[in-house]
Amino acid sequence: MITRPLGRTGLEVSPLGFGAFKIGRNQGAKYERAYELPDQTQVDDLLSRVLGLGINYIDTAPAYGLSEERLGRVLADHSSHPVISTKVGETFQDGVSRYDFSAEATRESVERSARRLGRETLDVVLVHSDGQDLPIQDATGVVETLLELKSEGRVRAIGFSGKTVDGARRAIGWADVLMVEYHPADRSHEPVIHEAHQRGIGVVVKKGLASGRLPAAESIRFVLDQPGVSSLVVGSLDAGHLAENVAAAG
Repeated sequence: MITRPLGRTGLEVSPLGFGAFKIGRNQGAKYERAYELPDQTQVDDLLSRVLGLGINYIDTAPAYGLSEERLGRVLADHSSHPVISTKVGETFQDGVSRYDFSAEATRESVERSARRLGRETLDVVLVHSDGQDLPIQDATGVVETLLELKSEGRVRAIGFSGKTVDGARRAIGWADVLMVEYHPADRSHEPVIHEAHQRGIGVVVKKGLASGRLPAAESIRFVLDQPGVSSLVVGSLDAGHLAENVAAAG
């Protein structure tokens, strides 16, 4: 696949990215169908297929269970050095999500992610919002801490993965990357995508298939034809489905 610039970060990403939720967690998932968690051998094979398809952007998070650790085992020294985005703010343990956006928790989260992923410098770190998009940005210290970590060279690019249009719009003031939900049944973030594009901010789309409820090929083209979208993240444990998605992405 021909890569696209992730805003002005200097990173180039495949238009279709791999969402690594399912390789690490199957509890509390929002997918319509239940699934078994793959073992490490299955994960190794899947990631080999993902990279072989030309996908060079992978999205994970501490809240995705074993995802970061499993990615690190395969990708830390991989010759292709794919772009990896992870997150701060949410952890998931014993079936429960916990949120902490404090400066101390943010720094600790980045350090843990770097160890798990086997990288001294993380490519992209996003705030993993619980839905309180504006208070998180205005009153917790997470934004200031991410800016510090970027200036220290611990992170190349920072951004926000939120729930609301107002939250995404607020993040335009400081973020390098926005992650937003966008698909044919929900175009509410479209004006924000346009504004981010005009200001050189990378846009990654999540839930572009509405968690599997929309036709894949039609939705993929809809999202990727939107000016300003750098990549659409899709998650699957089926390499065949991923290959079909890559074909739809062109």
